[in-house]
Amino acid sequence: MLDFSISDFEKYLDQACKLVLHEYQNVQSKKGFSGVTPSEVAQSISADLPEIGEDFEQVLQHIKAEVLDKATGNIGPHMYAYVMSGGSHVGIIAELLVASINQNVAKWHLAPALTEIEKRVVQWGAEFIGFPKDAGGIMVSGGSGANLTSLTVARNMFLAQQNIRKKGMYGMKPLRVYASVEVHGCCDKSVDMLGIGMDNLIKIPVNDDFQIDTDLLRQKIEEDINTGCQPFCIIGNAGTVNTGAVDDLEELATIADEYKMWYHIDGAYGALAAAVPRKSKLYQGMQRADSVAIDFHKWLYVPFEAGCALISNWTRLHQSYVTKASYLSSDAANDGRMDFNDFGFQLSRNSKALKVYMSFKTYGSELLSQAIDQDIILTEYLHAQIEKSEDFRNMHDVILGILCFQYTADLKDDEVIQKLNRDIVKPLEKDGRVFIAGTTIKGKSVLRACLINHRKTEKDIDYLLDVIREVGSSIS
Repeated sequence: MLDFSISDFEKYLDQACKLVLHEYQNVQSKKGFSGVTPSEVAQSISADLPEIGEDFEQVLQHIKAEVLDKATGNIGPHMYAYVMSGGSHVGIIAELLVASINQNVAKWHLAPALTEIEKRVVQWGAEFIGFPKDAGGIMVSGGSGANLTSLTVARNMFLAQQNIRKKGMYGMKPLRVYASVEVHGCCDKSVDMLGIGMDNLIKIPVNDDFQIDTDLLRQKIEEDINTGCQPFCIIGNAGTVNTGAVDDLEELATIADEYKMWYHIDGAYGALAAAVPRKSKLYQGMQRADSVAIDFHKWLYVPFEAGCALISNWTRLHQSYVTKASYLSSDAANDGRMDFNDFGFQLSRNSKALKVYMSFKTYGSELLSQAIDQDIILTEYLHAQIEKSEDFRNMHDVILGILCFQYTADLKDDEVIQKLNRDIVKPLEKDGRVFIAGTTIKGKSVLRACLINHRKTEKDIDYLLDVIREVGSSIS
């Protein structure tokens, strides 16, 4: 009743593929934002629940007009907001293939090959960033899920002797988690969800390079010990989303060892840049971490979603998540099969690993590291162009693929410049030719460009500055 005939299925697949190809035929000129408003989008798809289905070709045309044609231009070269990679052609094909067989990567016998592929992707991902390749891990939705998964393992292992998984945290000393003020907001959510409490995420000031001040960190740990709290976990940043800053990961590892704390690294944005030879020194010490969060859908360019929590060994991951249920034990066998539902929260899981596996197989680690480096080179080019200009100013040096800067026009007053940089964001979005967001660093309002798209060129960087000038001149 629900399947098309094979001939119709072939026809519709061909039509859908033509829509995909249309998206990429003019991808270099794709606008950063379509300019639509919430009310316009809502009105275009407002309808009652269909009782009678429509012809599928009409549905496809509806999706083209209301979804594809109005999509934010993540895949094109004019997206600079947030951390949005352009995706890859290999990833698109992988998603089609994996959807066609509809596997649940929860139990080995439900998805034998995809289970083994996920195990291999965990190994390859660890090896790519210089983490021990015998580490355990699991694919999750993204950096938020990877950080939550890792911190869950941290809590459960740190409090294993107190039987935390059965008894909970009632009556225990407050656990303290330490990170810099630049830590991603998902870590606040994680300590909230884990019952640790956001007040116990202690945010340490940063130095001039936006790295955590390790002297202040030691001082705060000592203070907390003296007041009866339990220093539990240090979160190091391997690429902050504001500036791309990488903490002194080696020193953080030493402090965690000294105080017998769990050492977690949020590398969702930046850890994959450890594969770039000229940047590898930034990541010394990452191999000493107990866990690392990474996002393949960022700097490995696969489509959403493809986060990964890497844990120093499989046993810790298993002990944190395994439960027993009779309806899951019918296939119990001692033949080497591994069920991912015993290593994470989800039971129903799609395959996020195939697109990563196919990317490594197709491109190879060397070409992927070169693509990452090219994004950093273009960020350095943006920095250089701003240095030469008279109407922009850089707010920090280039570390990875993020640069914060200000459009100054011909203004001299710093408060007026800050207001201009706050006010310009909405007009730029409405204009739509480029999509760039703002942030605040060191108390100053700035524009923030994230370059994480293999389709960008120097010409696109020049275009970004030209558009900002044009839009900014109309409001300055």
